[in-house]
Amino acid sequence: VTHYFSRIEVVVIKLLQGSLAVGDVIHIKGKTSDFTQKVTSIQIESVNVPIARKGQLIGVKVIQKAKEGDRVFK
Repeated sequence: VTHYFSRIEVVVIKLLQGSLAVGDVIHIKGKTSDFTQKVTSIQIESVNVPIARKGQLIGVKVIQKAKEGDRVFK
């Protein structure tokens, strides 16, 4: 997680490997964060996309607070 926007409950994730698609289940874990959720939408530069690939920065709506530096697992 590179950023967390609390007002809109969105995290920015840099994909370091693989891909992420709408409908995938992710686990966000950090010092104070630890939750699992289904990906309901992915945005790249404010445009909805069905799938994102390695190296891209994406926005994902989350169900709980996350922090910069949290890890995201598929």
